Amino acid sequence: MTVAAVVLAAVVAGAGTAADPPPAAPPPAAAAPALDRFPKAASAYIVAIDGRVVWAGSPDEPRPPASLTKIMTALVLLERDWKPDSPVTVSRAAAAETGSRAGLQAGETLGAGDLLTAMLVTSANDACVALAEHAAGSVPAFVAAMNARAAALGLAATRFSNPCGHDAPAQRSSARDLLALAEAALARPEFARAVALRSTEIRTTGGRRIALKSGNHLLGNSPGVIGVKTGWTPGAGKCLVVLAERDRMRVLIVLLDATDRWWTAAALVEEAFDAVRAPR
Repeated sequence: MTVAAVVLAAVVAGAGTAADPPPAAPPPAAAAPALDRFPKAASAYIVAIDGRVVWAGSPDEPRPPASLTKIMTALVLLERDWKPDSPVTVSRAAAAETGSRAGLQAGETLGAGDLLTAMLVTSANDACVALAEHAAGSVPAFVAAMNARAAALGLAATRFSNPCGHDAPAQRSSARDLLALAEAALARPEFARAVALRSTEIRTTGGRRIALKSGNHLLGNSPGVIGVKTGWTPGAGKCLVVLAERDRMRVLIVLLDATDRWWTAAALVEEAFDAVRAPR
């Protein structure tokens, strides 16, 4: 038995063996809820195969999204008057950001595209704030644009108070909302390219080179994985959005507060592709 299979067995074990009484029949127009087949996968999770949700647990529960927030930050940036070559000067506030950073220094200038890459590849909070300030004039103004976009997408459980994903009472999203958000962002080629990078390098206009390495350990290690975003804060726990493609099939997974996000996500990817290939 593979390690992924062992992990999957442990995840499934939380379901128990006793049969539950059959649920009441839903109204004719209502869709059946997705099966919570893996109750120990995470505090909240969702798995979609080719756009169809197949398994989920607490998918609509609002939870801290950590740096998965940056998926919305990137989408808002790319849907505005996006110019990747536009010069962005790093402010003192951006350079002083805590958590994941690219090591930007106040007064340095970089292209917006390089900062977007840093934000998505290494989850750089300094790049995130620099871009938000550049795009909207201030962080609060940019956050207002993020919340407006969430409302337009119908993300009912989603609300942001900062663009980077720091813990805050008003910083919330759900697994289902983040699935829809990831789909919207992945439709942008610039986003899809960046989140698939295992490592890269950017440079300031002054010539300083900055090496970037992705925190997504499934890239290059789990067949077919091509993104998307990791996140962690004390309040959110370990979070992950994973996209995998094989044989023209597509699996998208969101894990919020997962005990072991890497093995769990790898096991869910395998289970999803096996489900598609299984004889019907």
